[in-house]
Amino acid sequence: MSTLKRILVTGGAGFLGSHLCERLVDDGHDVICLDNFFTSQKSNVTHLLDRPNFELIRHDITLPIFLEVDELYNLACPAAPGHYQYNPIKTLKTSVVGSINMLGMAKRCGAKILQASTSEIYGDPEVHPQPESYRGAVNTIGPRACYDEGKRAAETLYMDYHRSNGVDVRIVRIFNTYGPRMHPFDGRVISNFIRQAISGEDITIFGEGRQTRSFCYRDDMIEGIIRMMNGPDEFIGPVNLGNPGEFSMLELAELILKLTGSKSKIVHRPLPADDPAKRQPDITLAQEKLGWQPSVGLEDGLVKTIAWFKSISMGHYRPPTPNY
Repeated sequence: MSTLKRILVTGGAGFLGSHLCERLVDDGHDVICLDNFFTSQKSNVTHLLDRPNFELIRHDITLPIFLEVDELYNLACPAAPGHYQYNPIKTLKTSVVGSINMLGMAKRCGAKILQASTSEIYGDPEVHPQPESYRGAVNTIGPRACYDEGKRAAETLYMDYHRSNGVDVRIVRIFNTYGPRMHPFDGRVISNFIRQAISGEDITIFGEGRQTRSFCYRDDMIEGIIRMMNGPDEFIGPVNLGNPGEFSMLELAELILKLTGSKSKIVHRPLPADDPAKRQPDITLAQEKLGWQPSVGLEDGLVKTIAWFKSISMGHYRPPTPNY
């Protein structure tokens, strides 16, 4: 019996999605990449277009689509605050209606489906670091709720389709991830700092820069996602995937200044509403169930990411929204 599968990756032309497609194509699987190109770039997957086992479809998962697949990775959703707040209703629809459409496909095909959830479901956490058992502290009516609550609702849908219809689901909660092919204008802190540093602009820090995040390099994250899809049948998640190394925004800015040799100055701006003060994954479950833990340290990963940023032309990228 062949182990090669027909796999759909939604959001497949995005930062993580494109690397996932590349890995699955290299493994010999028949890969369908589906994306509406709101925050992604076709250039992320151009090098795959001539591969016989790769197909690209422009489509929005809030609309039904009928495909025959064995596995489905659902990565479709704007993930940076400036982008998901630009059209909050569409963001919520992508998580909820999009999940219903993808789960319906998985149910019809008898396919296994993985949901790319997020550490944002923990909100501004009162427990640190955050284990999967922590239920979170999310402001349901705040400006970030369209993303946070959308992803929380999606997790509910996945579990209900599993319990009610026997759909084979997997849920991963992705913490901050970075690496080559990040959109330079995605509004994420690493993208912002690197872009500002190499162009000599001021590096903007919100608040005093004491808020912390944990940053996972893209190769480690893709490995964790694939291990979860191929992991034990009895372990459906949710599971945290991220690097437990914790850094303040000020520490990150200073490290990027050092690695780029930039003379940029650090400036401070007001802290956005509902911005989490701390974010660090407890990855005990991933270590125990998947044998997974990150292997790339922040400095090594930043060196590779900075090299990629220096290799591209910023003029080939446009901000997807005005408020990146």
